Amino acid sequence: MVETVTAEQFTTGPARRKPESFEFVKFRLDNGVARLTLNRPDHNLLNEAMLREIADGIVFAGEHDEVKLIAIDSACKVFSGGIDIGEYTTQRVYQMLEAFHAAFAGMLEVSKPVLCVVNGPAIGGGAELAAFGDLVIATPKARFAQPEITIGVFPPLASTILPFLVGPKRALEIILTGEAVTAERALELGLVTRLVPEAKLEATVNELVERITSHSGPVLAMAKKAILGGMGLSLREGLKKSMNIFLNELYKLEDSQEGLRALVEKRKPNWKNR
Repeated sequence: MVETVTAEQFTTGPARRKPESFEFVKFRLDNGVARLTLNRPDHNLLNEAMLREIADGIVFAGEHDEVKLIAIDSACKVFSGGIDIGEYTTQRVYQMLEAFHAAFAGMLEVSKPVLCVVNGPAIGGGAELAAFGDLVIATPKARFAQPEITIGVFPPLASTILPFLVGPKRALEIILTGEAVTAERALELGLVTRLVPEAKLEATVNELVERITSHSGPVLAMAKKAILGGMGLSLREGLKKSMNIFLNELYKLEDSQEGLRALVEKRKPNWKNR
């Protein structure tokens, strides 16, 4: 018998581990970017340890001021084949769900923009991982599927976020059929922000990373907060929230004043990231 739990109980877990101790996620800091590379061959199946490493890596990146962007990619031919069913047992379901929630809540709540790079299938929890990226670059090798309905369950995170991304009717089609979505269709639906040939993937990622990290870190964070903070609000309430951030938080930053000075003086801004 599985004990009934609530979402509010998903607030604590095992002690956080440091990135250097990660087993399934390669973590490195590189010129303002925290890079998390999924590395559990052959299919990046998400077990509890890997999910906790994703969560801890995102929290670690979020706590460091020098990080402006978080990038998640894969060392395998598959972005992620989803949850490792071998661990998804009655005895371990609570631990798995808690780890799952921690990873995705981390992506949603971290102040840094999150970029997902998908160069292969993203299935089940893997598709949800990509969906929670603020930006998604994919190649034609990518495909996205929520096949949970075929084994008698539904994807709780996809059921929540997909209506925001693609609208309720398309979300219903994706989840109720369990059919895979091609990279081209994902671009049309808004699940993917850029679709590029595999030969141009690295250059495109580097170009986008360089462009984003050339901006002020705190301003990037406030822009993300204003955009995502308005989701679910009326246009009037969203506008009020965005203007509050702009007037009462943004204008207290040194960088916002530096940007205006640089514009007037016709020079490149010298960001202090504060």
